[in-house]
Amino acid sequence: MGTEIRTFASLKDLTEFLTGQTLQYRALFEDYSQWLGTLLRDFESSHKNEEWYQKSAALQKNLRSSSKKPPETADKGKNGSKNAKGKEQSSPWVLSGDIPISFTEQGQTEILFEAIEKINRKIQENEKFKATVQQLARLGLGTTVNYIVYIEEDIPKKIVLKPKANAKGDEVFKFMAELSVPAFYNSDNP
Repeated sequence: MGTEIRTFASLKDLTEFLTGQTLQYRALFEDYSQWLGTLLRDFESSHKNEEWYQKSAALQKNLRSSSKKPPETADKGKNGSKNAKGKEQSSPWVLSGDIPISFTEQGQTEILFEAIEKINRKIQENEKFKATVQQLARLGLGTTVNYIVYIEEDIPKKIVLKPKANAKGDEVFKFMAELSVPAFYNSDNP
């Protein structure tokens, strides 16, 4: 979605939102991981001896455990990188204007790895924010506060605690009390 600001009436609402987001990211992570595994198995016969395939296969084996720990940046043989023998590796990408385009299996595996890494980071950031929300719950703020959350790239980044206005009954009572004029009863007037 990009950037947005959402207001939650309670910590429960905020926690449910975070849980829903995390579940969506985990499902997407799982789908892309399976897609990548299938591609690597399909590419094994034709690319087994190529360096990019061997690196991709090794990274994919570690993918499952990486969803529980911070992501590590991996060199996937992109533009200008050198292999162990010091030779330039050819990039699977060709620029068309500002857009990289690839016609290779290597390009397809690279975009899947990039997507999986970003999704993994989002899962971890959501979990960190959820832990912060749990700490707020322990403080006992309850429903007396609105939680205004700044969300950037679908990840909550900041939270503002704003006291709620008085309950509706209190507002009505205050309004009625201000409009009421005490009457003075005088029995002398007929």
